[in-house]
Amino acid sequence: MADDDLLVVKDRGDGVWLLRLNRPEVRNALSVGLRDRLSEAVDVLAARPDVGALVLTGTGSVFCAGFDLAEFGAAGEDPRARARLWASSDRFHHTLLRCAVPLLCALNGPALAGGFDLATLCDLRIAQPGVWFARPEVASAEPLFATLRELVGGSLARDLCFTERRIEAEEALRVGLVNRLAGAGEAVDAALELARAIAARPRDAVRATKAKIVAAAGLAARPTLAL
Repeated sequence: MADDDLLVVKDRGDGVWLLRLNRPEVRNALSVGLRDRLSEAVDVLAARPDVGALVLTGTGSVFCAGFDLAEFGAAGEDPRARARLWASSDRFHHTLLRCAVPLLCALNGPALAGGFDLATLCDLRIAQPGVWFARPEVASAEPLFATLRELVGGSLARDLCFTERRIEAEEALRVGLVNRLAGAGEAVDAALELARAIAARPRDAVRATKAKIVAAAGLAARPTLAL
């Protein structure tokens, strides 16, 4: 699959753009190509004054299963290959964290490992029945903590980072991990409707508010995985 096909980007009108992860054959695993394509699209769209909000979703029945572990295996101990993997990862995390416009996540299915992190990097999360979150990578990788802690508090964030506990959509809504729970198959439509309402507000004010959110996160110019 060509890099341009890894992410589907569509103008949905009224200042709203839809970004769709498009590797359903591997549960939308975040390869270097997909991470870089998403980072580039967010950078370009967020810089446009006519863009008011972005909606991110996945193709198929899984939102995102996390990073593409096959690439890490293929990189082995090659320092150049591993440097490229981590540089891509760091750019990806910081681009989404610092996106200048509201970024909404329409969860079409489970969010696992790095896919769980990806959902927490967005400003708002809209789920549908069948969505759940978990960290099966707890034994082999470092999850993002700061963004999750901001949403659910330190105690629950620790529980979810240290264990493989699975949290279903209804509980996620109750604890603040999810902002809205849509009907079956309706997460994308609900997210687009919410995004249009946000994009209809004064753009300068919305961007100024988003800048305050980014500043409040206390992000440093260092690898986000260290957070």
